Amino acid sequence: MNLVITMSRRFGTGASFIAEKLSEKLDIPVYDKAYIEHELQENSFATETEVIRKLAEEPCIILGRCASEILAGQPNVFNVYVVADKEDRIRRIMEKEKLSYEDARKMLEQNDKERAAYYNEHTGKLWGDVNNYHMILDTTKLGIENCADIMVKYFERAELI
Repeated sequence: MNLVITMSRRFGTGASFIAEKLSEKLDIPVYDKAYIEHELQENSFATETEVIRKLAEEPCIILGRCASEILAGQPNVFNVYVVADKEDRIRRIMEKEKLSYEDARKMLEQNDKERAAYYNEHTGKLWGDVNNYHMILDTTKLGIENCADIMVKYFERAELI
């Protein structure tokens, strides 16, 4: 099956790491904001929606960009939402960005606010609403390292891969 995985996430959850591990295990590419913006620059007449739909013609993982809504209704699309406790996210941002606790907290809150506004503006829906996703992964409880394995096991059992 032409499995397309959309992955929405809160900032600092480790979703990018999960996507990379999943990409390795399934041998499919990951597309993120930077890649999609690059594609838009290459083809200035394309819209973000068109780029995402084109990418989804082949198996892939798409991080963010409202891909779960853009590809809604397609039977080959599996939508995942990645969350983690706020303190865990702050700690992860502190380590990755070499920031103080307060600076990491501010960065997290600003980023989450921007993501929520972007999602709402482009979909008219509430960002993070569990009804919009097939699976929700909590990296605080499950561990970042386990999440890709959990997804692969699910896809195997559901005969999606």
